[in-house]
Amino acid sequence: MKEYRIGEFIKQRRIELGLTQEELCEGICEPSTMSRIENGKQTPSRTKLSVLMQRLGLPDDRYYALLSDNEAKIADLQKEIVSCNVLGKKEHGLELVAQLEALADPDDTAIRQFMLRSRVILGKKENGEVRPYSFEEKIEMLFQAIRLTSPGFCLEGIENGLYGVDEVKVINQIAGVYSDLGQNEKAIKIYQQLFQYIRNHFQNILQSGGLFPLVAFNYAREFILTGDYEEALKMGKLAWQACVKYGQYRYLPATIALMAESYHFLNKDEKSKELYRQSYYLYQAVDNEKGVQLVESEMQQYFGKNILFSI
Repeated sequence: MKEYRIGEFIKQRRIELGLTQEELCEGICEPSTMSRIENGKQTPSRTKLSVLMQRLGLPDDRYYALLSDNEAKIADLQKEIVSCNVLGKKEHGLELVAQLEALADPDDTAIRQFMLRSRVILGKKENGEVRPYSFEEKIEMLFQAIRLTSPGFCLEGIENGLYGVDEVKVINQIAGVYSDLGQNEKAIKIYQQLFQYIRNHFQNILQSGGLFPLVAFNYAREFILTGDYEEALKMGKLAWQACVKYGQYRYLPATIALMAESYHFLNKDEKSKELYRQSYYLYQAVDNEKGVQLVESEMQQYFGKNILFSI
């Protein structure tokens, strides 16, 4: 197989997709920088390389730029911040974001975007306490984040954009905030476009496989909230399949519980009970006490006490 320098590889793929240098690098770097990268005159940073490869629909874990000590520290900090986001370690997460801000290049829009969306999740420190941002603040911050790398972003044209993994996650967060505001139809329209984009663009990228079950689960959840249980089941099944295909089992217990709830409201209680039991034991297996309690609460609400051991 013929080997290409990374710049040649990017150029070849860009031409295959019919993209100009300006379209590919918008919000990430200047077209002149893009030209130097393609001509092998400049090595892209880790963050720029990742976004460019993701926008091209390519697995960014196979092609490496040499990491400086600073870039290696930044990569480690990002992983720690993501862990804090997941585990709810808000105060520590904010401390790490401050460290990342001190290390990062102020012109690195991808890192700035990552910090903004992380702050939306973690909250802000006021009077010695970490407090959540208001819904209005979250929306403002997330639109600011997505427009750092996609200046022309609008909710009505999501499918026509060009995004990397983190950009998709920002749009997913925007939909989530609208859902929390009770604007479920608006959230559904966002998830619909985002889901289609992922299906068309990221179908061959294992590293970004977590996007599919994440967005499919949130999409299904919106149908639950609007009472469209048949559609919730369809999307839930797709999310389940994606969890298994991509090894993204983090979303599996919640997806199965969501499907169980849908079956209950469709008057298919035996199937609902079967799925609730599966979800319960999966949550137990990963020591997710919050998930266990949520499933127990729903089972008791819908079927009565001790239903777990009587089905």
